[in-house]
Amino acid sequence: MKSPFYFIVEPVGGRRYDNVKKIGDIDFITSTSQEDHKASNRYAKVIECPSGYNGDIAPGDILVVHHNVFKIYYDMQGKERSGFSFLKDNTFFLEQNQFYMYHDGDKWNTVGDYCFVSPIENNGDDMFLMSKYHPLIGKLKHNNKKLEDIGVCEGDTISFTPHSEYEFNVDGELLYRMKVNDIAVVYGS
Repeated sequence: MKSPFYFIVEPVGGRRYDNVKKIGDIDFITSTSQEDHKASNRYAKVIECPSGYNGDIAPGDILVVHHNVFKIYYDMQGKERSGFSFLKDNTFFLEQNQFYMYHDGDKWNTVGDYCFVSPIENNGDDMFLMSKYHPLIGKLKHNNKKLEDIGVCEGDTISFTPHSEYEFNVDGELLYRMKVNDIAVVYGS
């Protein structure tokens, strides 16, 4: 089965939600809400690429996807429904604007204008800063071609525009997904 325009994917681990944490031998459910976007599975495994696709993504690669891809919602009558990405069983259609990065077996690669930034922890040097992370500052973790072309490198400290931090947990690390034009200032390494 192949689509002319969409990637066909399945959630990694076979679950739509990433809401179970194992402590010892016991599985703890961390969220019971289907509306909680932070509990939705953000990883998809590629089953098939679109028939006309000639890019770098291949079947078996892992994609970092939008939080609504696998979510369940309730319609106007209160009936449980799957989103428009649902195909059948545990497979889903995925448009190219619904994923931001892919893992090809070796490393993470960003897609299009997207990049990923690591927040910088507040180490107590600013006694008036009440948050865990410095606001609007981070280190570029996963670059893209546009940023490379203008000399912005992975590891550079950058400043970004307010409200552009879209949180993801990638390999156990908090990262902000943003676009190229969300980066306002580059301080260097």
